[in-house]
Amino acid sequence: MDLRLLPQRPNLLDYKKVSTVSTIGVQPTASLADEVNNFYARFDEDNREQILYPQEDSGAVTLTLKTEAVRWTFKKVNPHKAPGPDGIPGRLLRVCADELAEVFTNIFNLSLRQSVVPTALKASTIIPVPKKSVVSCLNDNRPMALTSIIKCLERLVKCHICSSLPDTLDPLQFAYRTNRATEDAIALATHTTLTHLEKGNTYARMLFIDYSSAFNTIIPSKLATKLVDLGLGTPICRWILNFLTNRPQVVRVGKHISSSLILNTGTSQGCVLSSLLYSLFTHDCVAKHESNIVIKFADDTTIIGLITGNDETAYREEVTALHKWCLDNNLSLNISKTKEMIVDYRKRPVREHRPIHINGVMVERVSSFKFLGVNITEDFSWTLHTDAVIKKARQRLYFLRRLRKFGMNTSIISKFYRCAIESLLSSCITVWYGSCSASSCKSLQRVVKAAEHITGTMLPAIQDIYLQRCLRKAHSIIKDHSHPAHQLFSSLPSGRRYRSLPARTTRLKNSFYHQAIRHLNHYT
Repeated sequence: MDLRLLPQRPNLLDYKKVSTVSTIGVQPTASLADEVNNFYARFDEDNREQILYPQEDSGAVTLTLKTEAVRWTFKKVNPHKAPGPDGIPGRLLRVCADELAEVFTNIFNLSLRQSVVPTALKASTIIPVPKKSVVSCLNDNRPMALTSIIKCLERLVKCHICSSLPDTLDPLQFAYRTNRATEDAIALATHTTLTHLEKGNTYARMLFIDYSSAFNTIIPSKLATKLVDLGLGTPICRWILNFLTNRPQVVRVGKHISSSLILNTGTSQGCVLSSLLYSLFTHDCVAKHESNIVIKFADDTTIIGLITGNDETAYREEVTALHKWCLDNNLSLNISKTKEMIVDYRKRPVREHRPIHINGVMVERVSSFKFLGVNITEDFSWTLHTDAVIKKARQRLYFLRRLRKFGMNTSIISKFYRCAIESLLSSCITVWYGSCSASSCKSLQRVVKAAEHITGTMLPAIQDIYLQRCLRKAHSIIKDHSHPAHQLFSSLPSGRRYRSLPARTTRLKNSFYHQAIRHLNHYT
């Protein structure tokens, strides 16, 4: 859609001019919509015939939904989201939840009982959403799917799957699980690396894996087999397999809609089940050697090799094993975006570490990497991250000044600060703030002071936010026995304090788990 054809509105904040560039970089046409649809379906060609249903299990119990659960799901629908191909807005489902619940309960239970999803409910409309501010190719757009009322059934099926998963599921998959977040993954990665570096003649290599369209390459038959191996009932596995195959898909670009394609590979991005199914699909991607760990957050995979005495055999075998696993599971590694960082604190390190090759292509070595939204460096100092955060936060102070100039209420300006600036300053704060330099801490607090001057109200100090979140995260880990860091919080015989973790260097002492235990012992 050409934005120049839209009526121009006044730019209240006077910050940037309205863009006149289409979201896909060129003027939308009907042929372009077909081209984009074919591009998003490019992984489907080789796998349309590879549909193998799992064996029927006569003793498996079929999921049966209750009317109250369906009614509750309808009332939780976001009324502001765009409707799917069925054209039913979310507001209608919320308002008429009591009248529609019983009817759709019968439809949903019939679908689950027969393990068949009607084709009309599987249809999706793809909207290209730019990944970058400037779009140069089709791959710079993320395919977001608008689905029908089936999304409500997906939520109920997701709750059933989560309650049926075994406790032995890979604990190092941090995405889409209760009490798991990006800060948990980053904290465990830094703690494991720094603890290993406490020993003599050691260093670590961190390989940050990037996949090409990971969600679009899942083979449903392989997924169904893995779900059966995890102990899920055959009826729900067959339902998921039917849900992911023979899916009609169209792409909407502006006012143009492409012709429909039938897909048998992948999961639509934007579907409720997609993220969970991908996590379960990769549950068997685990480390083969004890000296390595594989940390996963959705499709972000990181291999950390804990190397002693320059022996990298186990680490290199781990990388080879991951590449083989990707080939077996139809996942494509984007080697050009895969990066490696080496952390070596030895006084006499190796002058030049041998690079890693994947499928004959050398992986680029970097000195810093943006890992799950946080900039980490090879010396594990957080100056690069705090400088980037402070720069963005100072830019957003401009909006506070404009809101004050327009005479906005103080409470509204304060809420805007909490949403736009404080959320940025405190993102994953438990991971990096404890190890920040004194100058970085002062610079962060100066942003808060500037915001206080603009809003005319007292705002929480960064130190107070860090302490509050550190204690809250520590308590949540202690209560969660399945958390991979739970064993680090062990009580002393008195039961009133926690055992301090051994640490020789300041780097490790200032990391999250060590800081959390000290704060627990001080404030509880």
